[in-house]
Amino acid sequence: MFIQIIAVGKLKEKYLVAGIAEYVKRMTPYAKLQIVEVAEEKAPERLSAAEEAQVKQREGERILAAIKSDDTHVIALAIEGETWSSEELARHVELLGTYGRSQLAFIIGGSLGLDDAVLRRAASKLSFGRITLPHQLMRLVLVEQVYRAYRIMRGEPYHK
Repeated sequence: MFIQIIAVGKLKEKYLVAGIAEYVKRMTPYAKLQIVEVAEEKAPERLSAAEEAQVKQREGERILAAIKSDDTHVIALAIEGETWSSEELARHVELLGTYGRSQLAFIIGGSLGLDDAVLRRAASKLSFGRITLPHQLMRLVLVEQVYRAYRIMRGEPYHK
């Protein structure tokens, strides 16, 4: 399976870069994992609703352009999405592979969230709970959970 994580913004924090690199390396026996960073729209601290929508639209256009193909199964990370346990995530990924969906993209928006066009393109919306996490930290959490999903699918220990 080919998995993309498409995320808004460039990751700068060394501890996050190192953690993500570790899980990408661990994923090697299971699936090909690619992280695609799209440019974050520059915006002032305070925005009107129209300006926020414009920022999300521009970032959304970049996200949609980064999706590998029309056959890609897209899962958008969104606070209003469904919450899945690690086992449920593993089951979803396994079912996609079983039914011939060999390309999967997880989408992480910027600090303002995702544009409606991206949410409409997504087959599912996944939430990691109602707490707010920085989108940079969310990358590390997501990569770890994808790795954990593959360990679960293979019946390997995953709780360490």
